[in-house]
Amino acid sequence: MGKGNRDDRLSNLPDDILLTVLDRLIVPNAVRTSVLSRRWSLLPSMLSQLIVSVLDFLPHNGPIFETNEVVQSNRAVVEATTSILARRDSIRNTINLLSITFFLKDGDPISIGRAVAQTMATHKVEMAEFTIMTERDATQCVDDNIASYGKQFILFFDACRDTFSGLTRLHLENLRFGESDITNILILCKRLKDLRLFNCDSGDMTTLQADHSQISVLGIVDCLFSKVILNWLPKLTRMTFEGWIAYHYPLSVCYAPLLEAFNLTNTGLSWHEMIELSKFLHGTSVRDLKLGFKGEKVS
Repeated sequence: MGKGNRDDRLSNLPDDILLTVLDRLIVPNAVRTSVLSRRWSLLPSMLSQLIVSVLDFLPHNGPIFETNEVVQSNRAVVEATTSILARRDSIRNTINLLSITFFLKDGDPISIGRAVAQTMATHKVEMAEFTIMTERDATQCVDDNIASYGKQFILFFDACRDTFSGLTRLHLENLRFGESDITNILILCKRLKDLRLFNCDSGDMTTLQADHSQISVLGIVDCLFSKVILNWLPKLTRMTFEGWIAYHYPLSVCYAPLLEAFNLTNTGLSWHEMIELSKFLHGTSVRDLKLGFKGEKVS
């Protein structure tokens, strides 16, 4: 049987079977597949799970990317996202998962954010996720880079507040926030269930205080906060806390009664204050505890 005949037979399958096939594909493949026929070109816009990642458009894996690679790949994410979302039928198709990974670069995030906001206004979106990357990875970032990325993110956040209010998962890296920025993010993102910060801070020796009614997963890795205080996280069940610089107790758990999985990792140095796990875990429900102290002070 010739290739054209195979394509015709695929196109004659019922919509529900074709959508099952496409739901198992990443978006770039689904978009490329749509060239088979006019009917196939409509199906990506009917997917129940829409996952668009800039990593799928890059010519190679990082950690170092050329500026033109970042620009071209980010532009591909914008085009794929806006094109597919613009063609969706709000009556027939609920979006179970809308997940987008992109670089914090130029005006592309705002274009993505506005397309997602319009979709949220007209569709039921059960889970919405942003993973926001920076051109430089953590090993390449100096203070000026982190400060610049932080300002770019806040401009994006302020321009797309409707979008952030609907997010359920947010992963950020290499950002310096203003003193009240994280608090404002937590207040606006009321649906947020999963928050992960990597190599982020709010300036020299500042405290991160977390209050949120919905967050169940929290990751804080290599962030230069003087202290993290979990004031009120009634639904928190899993937490990762890795790499802190403070010599005193870096984490205070005030109210997280459902916390059951806790990953605590740091390089223990002789000048660090001795950590008593009972102080960390008092008032929690921890059953899965992972510890990693790679330095001098372990007992």
